[in-house]
Amino acid sequence: MGVSIAVAAAALLLLTGCAAPAASAAGTWGTPNSSGQGEPGLNLADDGKVTGNDGCNRLMGEWTETDGTVEFGALASTMMFCEGVDTWLLGASSAEIDGDSLVIYNEAGDQIGTLPRG
Repeated sequence: MGVSIAVAAAALLLLTGCAAPAASAAGTWGTPNSSGQGEPGLNLADDGKVTGNDGCNRLMGEWTETDGTVEFGALASTMMFCEGVDTWLLGASSAEIDGDSLVIYNEAGDQIGTLPRG
């Protein structure tokens, strides 16, 4: 009986050791340092700061992550006018990781876009 308990404990340790850790949202999404218009992106720093570009304007603010959901604080931006550029990223309120994409939601919870992991 002692052997079967030891085997069961070893199997449990192996199974929990194989579980993939939850992916962190920290890192680069899209093209945050792009100088090209229409190429949005964010850099989520480990210290809770977010910087990026909405395809026209530079963005900055703060972010937190809880249970796989990213919450953005108010995002500040420059106020340049870029004709024909959809600056949807400025409306980001929250986000979730879906594979290699960061799915962005507005304050109403509507999906407004996605950014690929950079």
